Amino acid sequence: MLSCLNLILIILTTIISTTMKINNSHAGTFESGDILIQLLPSEREGIEIDLESSVARQFGEQIKKIISSTLNECGITDVRVKAVDKGALDCTIRARVTAAAVRATGNDVWKD
Repeated sequence: MLSCLNLILIILTTIISTTMKINNSHAGTFESGDILIQLLPSEREGIEIDLESSVARQFGEQIKKIISSTLNECGITDVRVKAVDKGALDCTIRARVTAAAVRATGNDVWKD
C-alpha cells in the first residue's frame, strides 16, 4: 500500500516528466572506481542506456537498473544515457546519475 507521500511523489514525477526539457550533461570521471554518466535528449520514449564496462557481463543489468531507477526518481523518463563504468559501486552510480540529472534539468534535488 502506498503512502500519501509516495502517491504525491509519483504524481509530481509524472507531471514533471511530461514537460521536462533535458539538456546535454555529464558527471563522473574515467578514474578507477568511478563511472562517467552522459545524459542526452532523446526523440524516443523511454530510457536508452549504452553501457561500456569491463564487468558488464557480471553486473551490466544491475548497473542499468540503478541508472534507470535513479533517473525515474529524478522525474526523467525520456533520455539517452551513455555510461562508461570503471568499477563504480552502486552508491557512486546513483550519485553520478543524480548529479547529471540535476545538470540536465536545472532541478536541484538537494534543495528543501
